[in-house]
Amino acid sequence: MQDFGHPSYGITRVLNDATFDQAIERVTAAMASQGFGILTSIDVQHTLKTKINAEINRYTVLGACNPTMAHQALQTDPAFGLLMPCSVVVAEQNDGTIVVSVGEPGAIFQAMNRDDLDEFAAQVRAPIQAAMESL
Repeated sequence: MQDFGHPSYGITRVLNDATFDQAIERVTAAMASQGFGILTSIDVQHTLKTKINAEINRYTVLGACNPTMAHQALQTDPAFGLLMPCSVVVAEQNDGTIVVSVGEPGAIFQAMNRDDLDEFAAQVRAPIQAAMESL
């Protein structure tokens, strides 16, 4: 599988000092420190192996949610539910390093085709950025 890279639509950190399991623990704690809980955890490696016998490096998608921001988003537009929860990817690279990436709110909100969401995107980005910087 190709390495994860640094997508322009994500806030990405490379963790050279953590195992995959440690990265999951660190991400969970860092997001919690910013008011985000982890609602879901999808073991993509296991799912692909089980369903289609495909082999990939360890890859987990965590579904993170900040209830206060989720409520504010839904009050702004009920269609925001289509963009929730925030996906946080923890991926093992071919060289064994771990990459953590979460969607950039400004890029994700563009799907809603609303010009009035820039300030809200910045509000959402601030705690996500703080969590990522604390990893």
